[in-house]
Amino acid sequence: MLKMSVHYDTTPIEIREKIQFTDNMMQKAYDALYQYPHICEHIIISTCNRTEIFAVVDHVHGGKENILHFLHAMFHFSEEKLLQYCQFTKGEAVVHHLFRLASGLDSIVLGETQILGQVRDAFLLGQQYKTTGKMLNELSKRVIQFAKNAHHKTQIGEQPMSISYIAVELAKSFYANIKEKSAVIVGIGEMGKLSVQNLLAAGVTDITILNRHLERGKSFAEKMDIQCKPIEVLEEVLREVDIVITSTSAAHKIITKEKMKQVMDMRKHKELLCIDIAVPRDIERAVQEVEGITLYDVDDLQHVVDDNMQARKEAAELIEQDIQEELLSFRLWTETLEAVPVIHALREKSFDIQAKTVESVFRKIPSLSERERKVIEKHTKSIVNQLMEQPIKQVKTMCKEGTFEQEKELFIDIFGLEDKMTEKR
Repeated sequence: MLKMSVHYDTTPIEIREKIQFTDNMMQKAYDALYQYPHICEHIIISTCNRTEIFAVVDHVHGGKENILHFLHAMFHFSEEKLLQYCQFTKGEAVVHHLFRLASGLDSIVLGETQILGQVRDAFLLGQQYKTTGKMLNELSKRVIQFAKNAHHKTQIGEQPMSISYIAVELAKSFYANIKEKSAVIVGIGEMGKLSVQNLLAAGVTDITILNRHLERGKSFAEKMDIQCKPIEVLEEVLREVDIVITSTSAAHKIITKEKMKQVMDMRKHKELLCIDIAVPRDIERAVQEVEGITLYDVDDLQHVVDDNMQARKEAAELIEQDIQEELLSFRLWTETLEAVPVIHALREKSFDIQAKTVESVFRKIPSLSERERKVIEKHTKSIVNQLMEQPIKQVKTMCKEGTFEQEKELFIDIFGLEDKMTEKR
């Protein structure tokens, strides 16, 4: 197993926003990566905080080269640049990371639950585009079920803390009287909707949403009892509000320094809090140089400390302990999986011998009735099954004890399975 990661903890946002797969890119990306020779199975997870590729490979170095070539083709980064920021992990550490990721233990906000849906969606896309197989399909069932159970049995997800939640918490600390303030949310994807809900929960009632698709925005606004306007009136709205939260999927900056100079002149430089939770970013970084504006982006939100963090850390420790049991269980499953070809070869060779023997008997005693033939065939198969029972049990025991890899060749030699194993290869 191999993982490539461009991660919020190690990669600046300037790079992350350029190595990100949008929804429109996913099918092309899944199909393209699957064509590489060393990639046997794979999924892609791409969020505002990370882009990660999980792959089952037949050769670690070859798989790494395939992924780097794929990223170069998709994003036009040089291999030298990619190696600077792309982190690779192999083996059981990859499985460990996936359990932690789905459980919310590797997020900016410890224990956030939104990532579980994103992991599930990545597996579903892999199944839809036929890039997953026995290994990742089994792992997906285990990871998703484990994360659901972890959220249910611990306190880690009791108070949702998505990036949008932290954005509103930041606004609450910025304005002591936030209930009296007005806000505009630009973009109503999942993060935008959560921002609206968190603002309403904080007591803010004067909320306007701006969206490129007005009808979709109006439908949500009516449910929330707030205003909705077309995105074209953004500058006009910015002249009046106290808080702006952006979370669009635009490929370019929608708020620039030049625009905000004009807006702030009209506002007479009245204080404005701008929170950009989009990746790629919606707001030009230079906007913070304009008098009266305070700007935060997703990386700045890492520094917000939540009152419930201690409880979340305690829950995370319990989850980590449970993950160790899951790793052991999955390791045993994969080791048993390695034994399947050997068991299959043993059964195939045994029943080949049985079939040839029965055929020889039938030739030598052609007067046998149909019933007598069936009895002979049934009982010879029973003999084969009884003879194979103990060797198969022994293979499974070796898998559980972790000795199968060392004993595999000896087992193949004892039962003369080399020809059958070669056929499988």
